[in-house]
Amino acid sequence: MSTRNSLMGKAKFNDYVVYIVCALIFVFFSITLHNKGFFTGRNLMNIIRQTTMISVMAVGMTFVLSCGEIDLSIGSVVAISAMITAVLLRYTGVFFAVLGGLATGAVIGLINGFFVTVVRIPSFIVTLGMGAIAGGFARLITNLESVPVANDAFNFIFGSGDVGPVSILFIWTFVLLLLGQLVLRKTRFGRYVLATGGNKTSANYSGININRIKMAVLILNGVLASFAGILYTGRLHGARYSLGDSDLLLVIAAVIIGGTSLFGGKGTVVGSIIGSLIMGMINNGLVLMGLNVSLQMIFRGVIIIASVSLSLRGAKEG
Repeated sequence: MSTRNSLMGKAKFNDYVVYIVCALIFVFFSITLHNKGFFTGRNLMNIIRQTTMISVMAVGMTFVLSCGEIDLSIGSVVAISAMITAVLLRYTGVFFAVLGGLATGAVIGLINGFFVTVVRIPSFIVTLGMGAIAGGFARLITNLESVPVANDAFNFIFGSGDVGPVSILFIWTFVLLLLGQLVLRKTRFGRYVLATGGNKTSANYSGININRIKMAVLILNGVLASFAGILYTGRLHGARYSLGDSDLLLVIAAVIIGGTSLFGGKGTVVGSIIGSLIMGMINNGLVLMGLNVSLQMIFRGVIIIASVSLSLRGAKEG
C-alpha cells in the first residue's frame, strides 16, 4: 500500500512540476531583473505576444504527440500559410484570405494523414518531407520576396490589436487554451486520441478507428500551424518565407516541458501553454540580461535536451 501511495504521489508531483518551474522562473527573473522592467505589465504582455504563435502550435502538437505521432512540417506550414494569406489579401477580403490560409494547413495535414494512415509511412518521415515541400512552395510563391499587409482590420484582429490594455494575441491564446483543453479532456474525440496514443492495439479492439483519429489530429495540427502563420502576418503586418523556421524545436520543447509524453497516451493543453510561457520568459529574461543570440540558442538547446530526458525517464518509470 505504501508503495502504491508513493507512486501516486510521484505521479501527482510530475503533473504539477511544470507549474512549479514556471513560478520559480518567474520569481527568479522578477527579482534579478527588477531594475530592467521584467515585472512590468508592458513586458509581461510582450512575452504573451512573443509566445502566442508557439502556444497555438503547441495546442495542435499536444494532440499529435498524445496520439503517438509527430509532425515536423509545422514550421513550413506557418510560412506557406502566411504567404498565401498575405497574397490573397491583395485580391479578396479578410474572410476569404484567412479561409485560404487555414485551408492550406488543412490540405497539408490531410496529405500527411493519408501517407501515415493509408500508405503507412512513419509520421516522422512523412512530415519531414512535407515540410521541405511546403517550405519550397513558400519560397516560390513570391520568389523570396516579402508580402506587406496594409489591411488594418486584418492586422488588428490577427496580431497587432489591443482591447484596452490586453493584446488581441492574449485573447487568441486564452480561447485556444480553453477549447483545446475541453476537447482533449471532456470529449469522446479527446479520449480516443489518448487511447490511441496509449495502446493502439487495445484502442483498435475497443472499436476506435485509430486511422481516422490519426488523420484528424494531423489535420487539426496543420490548421493550427496555419493559424499561427496568420497571426504572425497580422502581428508583423506582412509575411515572408522564413516565418516559422525556428519554431519547431520551441513547440516540441514547450509541449514536452508541459507534461505531454513523446510516446503518446498522455497530454495536457494547459501544460503545453505553460511550457510555451516558460520558453518565452527564458528568452525574454536572457535578452534583458544582455546575452547575445548565440548564448540564447545554447540555453534553449540545453532546455530542450533536459525536457526530453525528463520525458524519457518518466516514460520508463511509468
